[in-house]
Amino acid sequence: MSYAAPLPPRGTFAAWRDAARTAISHRIPPDQVEWNGGGGLFAAEALPDTPGPHQIRVPEEFVKLAEQVIWHAAAERFALLYQALWRLDQRDGTPLSQTDPLGRRLHLMAKGVSRDIHKMHAFVRFRELPSDTPRRSFAAWFEPEHNTLEPGSSFFAKRFADMDWLIATPRLTAQFRDGVLDFGPAGARPDLPDDASESLWATYFANIFNPARIKLDAMRSEMPLKYWKNLPETRLIPEMLKDAEARVQRMREAGASAARPGSAPVSTRYRNAMPQAVALPDSLDQARAAAMQCRRCGLCEAATQTVWGTGAPDAALMIVGEQPGDQEDLAGRPFVGPAGQALHQAMAQAGADAGRVWLTNAVKHFKFTPRGKQRLHQSPDRAEIEHCRWWLGLEIGFIQPRLTVALGASAAFALTGDASPLTARRGKVQTGLHNGPVLVSWHPAHILRLPDATAQARARQELVDDLRLASAMASAT
Repeated sequence: MSYAAPLPPRGTFAAWRDAARTAISHRIPPDQVEWNGGGGLFAAEALPDTPGPHQIRVPEEFVKLAEQVIWHAAAERFALLYQALWRLDQRDGTPLSQTDPLGRRLHLMAKGVSRDIHKMHAFVRFRELPSDTPRRSFAAWFEPEHNTLEPGSSFFAKRFADMDWLIATPRLTAQFRDGVLDFGPAGARPDLPDDASESLWATYFANIFNPARIKLDAMRSEMPLKYWKNLPETRLIPEMLKDAEARVQRMREAGASAARPGSAPVSTRYRNAMPQAVALPDSLDQARAAAMQCRRCGLCEAATQTVWGTGAPDAALMIVGEQPGDQEDLAGRPFVGPAGQALHQAMAQAGADAGRVWLTNAVKHFKFTPRGKQRLHQSPDRAEIEHCRWWLGLEIGFIQPRLTVALGASAAFALTGDASPLTARRGKVQTGLHNGPVLVSWHPAHILRLPDATAQARARQELVDDLRLASAMASAT
């Protein structure tokens, strides 16, 4: 007997999860389920209306993997996930391991989806539309490789919450109006009007173009050709490349000077010794190595070094602070100064397992003002936090914690995009830009700066209570 499990184009993960639960509860083998995505064999029976007697508990790793793979474009993704679920129930090998052919395939599909969402966030270009309301209105056309509009749209809803917008794709349409995100069927590519800001951006892009640094293979790798037709700046590239060699020669002539004697061997040794960072890291170690060479903002120029996160690479709980302090900048490790000691004491009081925690910061370089022999802490500004969100996103992506704790306003903004006051949010769980839960709490440095002993004791206890809750949530199965 075969069973049909039609799935809708919207809310696909929830629909698949419910259907898979029903099928596995009745012990229906994978070869008897037709995952047809909405069409299917008319001769097949519908899945039972009620759950069966068999119960199954799956590891959190499977749920997270399924939440990524389900958006892949491959039609067999539903069947592959159900095969993994069946094998987990049957204790048949390790279907989630990358050493298993099925596990390897699922992880590659998840990585493809993750990269497609990243491309969407990078390459969507909005154009402004006429609006008869106080809110500005924008629209964009995008052609993702996978079904990533639904999981990728929450990023735009948080970043552009003060405007109405629409993103149309060949498969689905996302519309954000008056603060509400909704999805509708696919439509034809909209006829978008010219945008004055687009012309301004094209002018700026043309003027910062450096022909000496053009590497077409690298450009196509980071910005695949399929996206070029929808990006205003890429239309300028063929024309700018026409006289690139001549422009490079003019630059050489204008800047030519005789090298100092002996400089060539020194320069060669220096270049050979410098490690080359990968553009899109494939592992946590690669991400750390790339972050050591970060030049995304000006903070790297005065700081001693990049301070990367530390802890368990498969941590269930991630704790994110604001930025390294003076001692962290010198040691190259987060939370080793006074605020770090206060955090570790609070973690111990809360019973948080330090061996299952990843400690990091929203900003990876120390920002300070020199005063005599001291370096006085300065809070990072919004742009610096947004520049560094790339590295924080990589940490979250590779570690995949069950829960992330944001210590302080800067970390809360980096993780959620919400810059509202912390007092009303402390102790509450919000949805992060990565679609995962974020618990907001006080930063230990804020507690140490409170002048009133009673207020300090109260804030310290609230931090302990929040960490106790976070530990329990991260440990829950």
